[in-house]
Amino acid sequence: MLAARLLALPPSCGTSRLVAIDGPSGAGKSTFAGHLAAVLAGAPVVRSDDFRVPWDADPLTWWEPLDAAVLAPLAAGRPGRLRRYDWHRDRYAEAEEVPPCPVLVVEGVGAAWAGSPAAYRIWIDAPRALRRGRALDRDGAEYAAAWERWSARESALFEADGTEARADLRVDGTAFTPHRFWTRSPGPGPAGPAPGAPGRR
Repeated sequence: MLAARLLALPPSCGTSRLVAIDGPSGAGKSTFAGHLAAVLAGAPVVRSDDFRVPWDADPLTWWEPLDAAVLAPLAAGRPGRLRRYDWHRDRYAEAEEVPPCPVLVVEGVGAAWAGSPAAYRIWIDAPRALRRGRALDRDGAEYAAAWERWSARESALFEADGTEARADLRVDGTAFTPHRFWTRSPGPGPAGPAPGAPGRR
């Protein structure tokens, strides 16, 4: 089971094992992260969307504030303090504590980049048309042009960084169910079902 595998890893950020969930927009990262956290007995989740990253920004804009607020304190054995950005109200919420914990789930574009202190990297992907449809259902059709530009920037990041090749686990974002997900091994070979957390539609 994935949860047991993660808990058996050596810590990578203070006493915590950072699990990075990465992949392109609309692949299913957010839902997968939430369900993975649930099977990890409520592991904290920090998302790129917890930071104000405009559509026209560098996809890694959120990393420096994440490091300052959460990762650096955890690495030093102290709780992090995070103010999550509220996209509907265009303001930051009250600060909340992110305590040292067995597993910290970090989700978003760039979560598994080379500079991440990840103990385990998960890559989620799905066909572009499906991802685009999900993103526009979520954000609104008026963001179609912005999504296209964002997609180009994230693709450039993934290519330059070699993000997918670094993944410990690849998940097919088209096949999520409440009870299982499909994985692809890092090397060539057929896909197959694996037990574990459910993921995004």
